[in-house]
Amino acid sequence: MNRNAALLLALAALPCLAAAADPARPWLDKNLDPDRRAALALKEMTQKEKLNWVSSHFGADHGGNKTKKVPEAIPFSAGYVPPLARLGLPALFLTDAGIGVATQNTTTPRERTALPSGIATAATWNRKLAYEGGRMIGAEARASGFNVMLAGGVNLLREPRNGRNFEYGGEDPLLAGVMVGEQVRGIESNNLIATIKHYALNAQETGRFELDARIDPAALRMSDLFAFQVALELTDAGSFMCAYNRLNGPYGCEHPWLLNGVLKGDWGFKGFVMSDWGATHSTVEAANAGLDQQSGLEFDRAHYFGGALEEAVESSFVPQKRLDDMAFRVLRTMFAKGVVDHPVQQDGAIDYEAHGRISQADAEEGIVLLKNERNILPLSREAKKIVVIGGYADKGVLAGGGSSLVYPRGGNAVPGLLPATWPGPVMVYPSSPLKAIQARLPGAQVVFDDGRDPARAAAAAAGADVVLVFATQWVGEALDATSLSLPDNQDALIAAVAAANPKTAVVLENSGPVLMPWVDRVAGIVEAWYPGTNGGEAIARVLFGEVNPSGRLPATFPASEQQLPRPKLDGDPARPDERFSVDYHEGAAIGYKWFDLKGHKPLFPFGHGLSYTQFGYKDLKAQLVDGKVRVRFTVTNTGSLPGKDVPQVYVSPLAAQWEAPKRLAGWDKVELAPGASTDVTLAVDPRLFGVIKGSGNTWRVAGGRYQVKLARHALDDAAQTVTIQLPAQVLDAAGRRITKETKG
Repeated sequence: MNRNAALLLALAALPCLAAAADPARPWLDKNLDPDRRAALALKEMTQKEKLNWVSSHFGADHGGNKTKKVPEAIPFSAGYVPPLARLGLPALFLTDAGIGVATQNTTTPRERTALPSGIATAATWNRKLAYEGGRMIGAEARASGFNVMLAGGVNLLREPRNGRNFEYGGEDPLLAGVMVGEQVRGIESNNLIATIKHYALNAQETGRFELDARIDPAALRMSDLFAFQVALELTDAGSFMCAYNRLNGPYGCEHPWLLNGVLKGDWGFKGFVMSDWGATHSTVEAANAGLDQQSGLEFDRAHYFGGALEEAVESSFVPQKRLDDMAFRVLRTMFAKGVVDHPVQQDGAIDYEAHGRISQADAEEGIVLLKNERNILPLSREAKKIVVIGGYADKGVLAGGGSSLVYPRGGNAVPGLLPATWPGPVMVYPSSPLKAIQARLPGAQVVFDDGRDPARAAAAAAGADVVLVFATQWVGEALDATSLSLPDNQDALIAAVAAANPKTAVVLENSGPVLMPWVDRVAGIVEAWYPGTNGGEAIARVLFGEVNPSGRLPATFPASEQQLPRPKLDGDPARPDERFSVDYHEGAAIGYKWFDLKGHKPLFPFGHGLSYTQFGYKDLKAQLVDGKVRVRFTVTNTGSLPGKDVPQVYVSPLAAQWEAPKRLAGWDKVELAPGASTDVTLAVDPRLFGVIKGSGNTWRVAGGRYQVKLARHALDDAAQTVTIQLPAQVLDAAGRRITKETKG
């Protein structure tokens, strides 16, 4: 065939290609923008079909098998919305998430790859790792047949005893918003819908269904809501999930200020708002307030967005245009995120080995070396005897409980731990730190003791070259920690072992901050969080120096609970339906900001983390360029080993009044060989120099001098500082300058 004939054939094929777009269903034309496609599809829908998109069913049995799952749903999944085959629109298949593809309530779970906990990912301070982790679990969700992942937990760590802190991104709005946002971007790169949650101020599990979180709205905008906003701006996420709790009175899922005012109004959110499972309480109030989808309707007292919503529209209690907007937002998101154009199928191929490496890299960079004295770490390969104690270290590593639980390949390494039912089962992933340590010391004596008898453990520890005590704290959804002390007499265990052998290091597997009454008695402390699928191997690689620790704390560890804004947890865990309020009087001064404001000295500050090498900072400069403060400095590896550092930039007003003396304004993670240097440039979001006052939504920056600090952690007294002069200005919700402030 000559070239002219081939060209004629190609031209002849063009009408066929155009016809493939199906002119009878133009909303399936990929060349149209999502708004146009959603509008065209909506125009063709009946009222019943519109109602189809505003509710989801639970994908598993619920209520003691009284309510059977919808047969079309993926077994033991979080949710299902039926397809609309007439219009070529696929079903929505929802999976719980955060650290991977979860399974609900079954003895035959899906076995998938688990990332480390969300707070562990935040502890990496590594945007790329967060994205790659999200991309990986999103790929497993797609391969499992899911196109909606309920991942993107960005609630700030206001209450360190909160049972779900492990799912979230720590205490600072910038760090949490960026790190969770990157994970959401990674998930949605698979043509899936991700869900930023739990909106908003879902800061504890005790009383979560009824508690009224009381806070000044301006302080809320500068803290918890700013974290959500940062994540949204980074991702344009497809969905938000409103929370169980009340906020200054109304429930989060029928809160017009929160949903219509802030999220859809001030922030311009174009996606849809789904309720948490069991968080819908009404039809008219919820719909008119901005809730778009009643999720897991079997958990609610009624199908509020079914026949009741249809009747409310017919009676004009809910405008027809509101129902149209609800359905439009779901449809637009399906088109925008590629759900329609890239249908999912179950039983796709999963490269578990490659995905395990991604999870392990995340765990390795999230491990924080809190203390390292007497050259206890890295472990010497010349050691003759190492004693490993406690924490199920002979079997595996701990995971958090609740709806986010991912079941591992190989099953639970320690079956039978209590609670066996919700929010259990208590899961131990089969990645044994003990076995990983033994593999690195084939000629040494590596002894294990379960730690149940402190005296016996202390006797075993005496005379060892090194002792490693693995300490655990298990919490989960619907189950807060009763205190920040380690449970099950582990403090006494650690104290006894350290007394028997001062060359003791503690490895923590826990949800968040814990107290350490033994801190001065041990030589080393390693914070490993819940480290995921390959957690045992990750811990061993850090202990032996195969990986130089580079994690930094995303949360402040208090020296005592008396240092907290609320020394005692509010509410009664035995009365989950009790109505009570929590006064968040600290406002926007969360975590390190509270400690800074009150002059408290924490056990370990936000941003803290040690390395096996050393880093030096110099040549700090800050200047105003195009309305943003640009910060420049040089980092040098002054030690003898390659490593990664996390230089942190904080800003402080010299005259203006903020919620606290300083705020995190930026950071970078740099990798350097011994003696090597690199120049770092950061741009500071101008909103971080401003405050919100009253009921407004604008950030007001006071004119004057501000201090820029280059630090190793939030309370670093040796931080390098420079000052910069900023003009008075007013910024809109998105940080764009709208006017100059007048003097006086």
